[in-house]
Amino acid sequence: MRLAAALLIALAAPAVAYASDAEVYERSIEEAGYVCPGHSVERTTPGVRAVPVGALRVLQKRGYLMCPDRRLDAATPVVWYPRYGVFAWNPEHPASVKAVAAKIDELTRSESFPTETSVWDAKGKALSGQTVPAFEPRPEAATRILIR
Repeated sequence: MRLAAALLIALAAPAVAYASDAEVYERSIEEAGYVCPGHSVERTTPGVRAVPVGALRVLQKRGYLMCPDRRLDAATPVVWYPRYGVFAWNPEHPASVKAVAAKIDELTRSESFPTETSVWDAKGKALSGQTVPAFEPRPEAATRILIR
């Protein structure tokens, strides 16, 4: 009897651990709320929802986040901050939502993330020599980032 119960629990565990697509999106938005200084549901949701759920699963597995950042300008609307594992985009520039989603999809498929801060324009073209604001997580987020 115990063996049968243990087998049932073992078989059911992967199904319980697997999050639905909706849960993956909600978790990404929730995590952004803990870490991103520019987070609001209205700013974060469109960017997160533009990313394919499979790509979001890869980000979550690696402990990476998406953060809206209105400080980014139209010329440099998408940034990757490897130190924090954060993709940032300017939510006020509609093309940046598509660009960040495409860049995340591309990088998660190859699982080859840049090791230095990287900047892209609204068409997804890599830019070099650009100055962008430093990423500064919410003060209370330090322990969340360090735990990764």
